[in-house]
Amino acid sequence: MKIAFFDAKDYDKPAFDRYGKERGIEFKYYETRLDADTAQLARGCEGVCAFVNDDLSAPVIDILYDEGIRVIALRSAGYNHVDLRHCYGKIHVVRVPAYSPYAVAEHTMAMLLTSVRRIHKAYNRTREFNFSLSGLTGFDLHSKTVGVIGTGKIGSVFLDICKGFGMNRIAYDKYPRADADFPYVSLDELFAKSDVISLHCPLLEDTYHIIGRDALTKLKKGVIILNTSRGALIDADALLDGIKQRIVGAACLDVYEEESELFFQDYSGHIVEDDTLARLLTMPNVIVTSHQAFLTEEALSNIADTTTENLITMSRGQVCKNELCYGCEEMEQCKKQRRERCF
Repeated sequence: MKIAFFDAKDYDKPAFDRYGKERGIEFKYYETRLDADTAQLARGCEGVCAFVNDDLSAPVIDILYDEGIRVIALRSAGYNHVDLRHCYGKIHVVRVPAYSPYAVAEHTMAMLLTSVRRIHKAYNRTREFNFSLSGLTGFDLHSKTVGVIGTGKIGSVFLDICKGFGMNRIAYDKYPRADADFPYVSLDELFAKSDVISLHCPLLEDTYHIIGRDALTKLKKGVIILNTSRGALIDADALLDGIKQRIVGAACLDVYEEESELFFQDYSGHIVEDDTLARLLTMPNVIVTSHQAFLTEEALSNIADTTTENLITMSRGQVCKNELCYGCEEMEQCKKQRRERCF
C-alpha cells in the first residue's frame, strides 16, 4: 500500500516507518496539512493518513475520491473534523480510539500540579537566580473536589490519579460506567461543587461550549478548569471573561478552539492575530500547551501500530473494528452490528 501522510512531523516518522515496513505500507510524508489545495498530493495512493487539524470536509472528500482514495486513516481519536455522512459510500474512515489514556491523563495532572504549585513561575525565577518564595503559595489537592466530564478511558484514568491524591471525585457522563467507584452527578451539581473541572469528553453537538457563559453562572468561585480533550468544549471568550471576573481561578489548556491555524507550528517570530489567545496567554493563572498531551513514546508507537493495522485490515476487505459510524439511513439494519463492512 502507498499512503499519503499529511501534517507529518519528525516525531511521527520513526514509529510509522517501523510498522509500515513490517506490514508492507509505504508512507509519503507531507508537512503540509490536508485541505482542498493539497488533496491532489494523494494522487497515486490508496489512502491518506490525517491528523486533527486536517480538513476533511465534503469538498476535500470529493477531491480525494476523484483521486482514487478509498480509505482515510485518522491517527487520532477525535473525528469532529470529518464529514462522515459525505464519506458514506465513497471513502472508509478509520481511527485510533485509544493510543495511551495514561499519556493524556498524566499530562492533565502535570498541568494541574504546575498551576496550583506555581512550578512554571518558580522555574522562570530560579533561572534568573531569584529564589524568593513570594507569590508562590499554592494549595493542597488532598480533600479538594474534582469533577470530570466524560468518563471514557482517559477520564477514568485521570479519576484514578486524582484518587491517589486523596481528592473527592464526582463525574458527569451521558453514559455512566456501571463499575464506577465514584458518584455520577448532574452537570449543574458538578459545576457547583467542583474545585477542579477536567474535560475528557468528545466534541459533539451537545458538548460544544459545555463551558460557556451559562456555565459561568453556575461554577464554584475560584474553580480550576482543565481541557486536554477538544478546544471547542470551551467558549474561549467566555473563559477569558470568567478569569477577569475572578470566577475562574485558573485554566490549563492543551487545546484551543481556534488552534488549527496555530498549534504544531513555530510562530515565535510572528505577530499572532488571535486576540483571545493572546490575552489568555497574558494571564498569570493560565497555562497553555500546544496539544502535546498525547506526545509520549508509548502513545506514538500505539498510534502507528493501530493505524497501520487499520489500513491492512481495510486493504484485505475485512471489517475493521475501528471504522467510524457514518450515521447512514440504514441504521435499522446496521451492517456494522452484523459484522459486515458498511459499504
